[in-house]
Amino acid sequence: MTRLFILLFVLVFVACSTDDGIIVTPPIATPAPNVTEADRLQPTSPPIESPSADIVTTTPQVAETPQVAETPQVAELAEVAELAEPEQSSTDAAPQPTATTHIQSQIMAITDIQLAPVMTEGLKEPLYLTHAGDDRHFIVEKPGRIRIIQHGELLPEPFLDITDRVRPGSERGLLSVAFHPNYAENGYFFVNYTDGDRNTIISRFQVTDNPNLADATSETNLLTIPQPFPNHNGGLVKFGPDGYLYVGMGDGGNAGDPEGHGQNGDTLLGAMLRLDVDGSNAEANYAIPADNPFVNRDIRNEIWALGVRNPWRFSFDRLTGSLFIADVGQKAREEINFQPSNSEGGENYGWNRMEGNNCFQEDNCDSRGLIPPIHEYAHENGRCSITGGYVYRGQQFPALVGHYFFGDFCSGEIWALTPDSNANWHETLLLDTDYNIASFGEDVNGELYLMDLKGGVYQLQP
Repeated sequence: MTRLFILLFVLVFVACSTDDGIIVTPPIATPAPNVTEADRLQPTSPPIESPSADIVTTTPQVAETPQVAETPQVAELAEVAELAEPEQSSTDAAPQPTATTHIQSQIMAITDIQLAPVMTEGLKEPLYLTHAGDDRHFIVEKPGRIRIIQHGELLPEPFLDITDRVRPGSERGLLSVAFHPNYAENGYFFVNYTDGDRNTIISRFQVTDNPNLADATSETNLLTIPQPFPNHNGGLVKFGPDGYLYVGMGDGGNAGDPEGHGQNGDTLLGAMLRLDVDGSNAEANYAIPADNPFVNRDIRNEIWALGVRNPWRFSFDRLTGSLFIADVGQKAREEINFQPSNSEGGENYGWNRMEGNNCFQEDNCDSRGLIPPIHEYAHENGRCSITGGYVYRGQQFPALVGHYFFGDFCSGEIWALTPDSNANWHETLLLDTDYNIASFGEDVNGELYLMDLKGGVYQLQP
């Protein structure tokens, strides 16, 4: 009997230990020190819409700091985060996951995918590819130009050249372009770039009578956001299915978010923004959507979600409207965050308290009110920086319709991500390339492209 007891004790000890023999208590189960009752999650009613108009007119000046309560704002951010767990829409192909554990790779026998060259010469640091509702490919070059590929040819004259006002270098430069949903009628498009003072600029331009040439003098500034460091500047502007402009803003750097922007609702850094570019007020060339989650709260009203480190690329599923946010990690984990199409906003994805599902701040690892990623992976085998892609809705790969494509900038690997019937997400390795994957692109037909920062544009083909 004594021997049996000893044997059982040893088995339990081994089962509760890590590989190095240390018994581990999950850090996220330990409350943060000095947590007050006000910090605890409380039910929150949805924001009240303005009864007089669809648009709430505010005075969103970047340099101005709104009034805040004397207590830390993290409590209110966590409170509103309860908005982030609505019931799953029946139209969503990608259900909200219930498990937070990392799903191991499941390699499927898909061997007929290749990268066909679209343009491998004449481009300088291509960062992004998109369309304007037709078959042209608009290519963003980091130094400050937008080029057009039409019928397989790179047009010699840039669609837009603002190299005179763009400051490239590090994670700065001309970073993205988004065409207005009514571009065919109004000719408006929007860009995200870094100016000579190292600020993030969100501006609107307009096309000329020549459809392949924009008017560089037509710039209208929407936002000027000071950046404290040259990294984690975010970079993407994209219209959602609701017609609003979404802007991904990083925490502004440096390592570890030293200024605490990820959990600070007073700043537009470390957040996903949502703007009505068809409205305006006396202080800004945009308005705040009436249903933004922080309207009439002591948090910047432009914020749609927060707690992100560097959401370099994000995308909406063109069928369901669900939002996938690829957030570049610090030193250990890369992650993908998810919003179902019926989200009311207000999600807090945890940075800089969490990195993926791991505790980042040992002295503040309270995960209550935070939304975990649907997928994460470690910095191993040459992986270092996630590049978000798209949910595939094209025609060339029927077996991959509904799969979310993403890659890693350093390793060059490309994966597809999809949920199973239990809402657990599984990755499938599709390709292992030698490219520095700066972005994926999507054309008007839903086919996907890869941007190699070294100068190439490639299409995923059978």
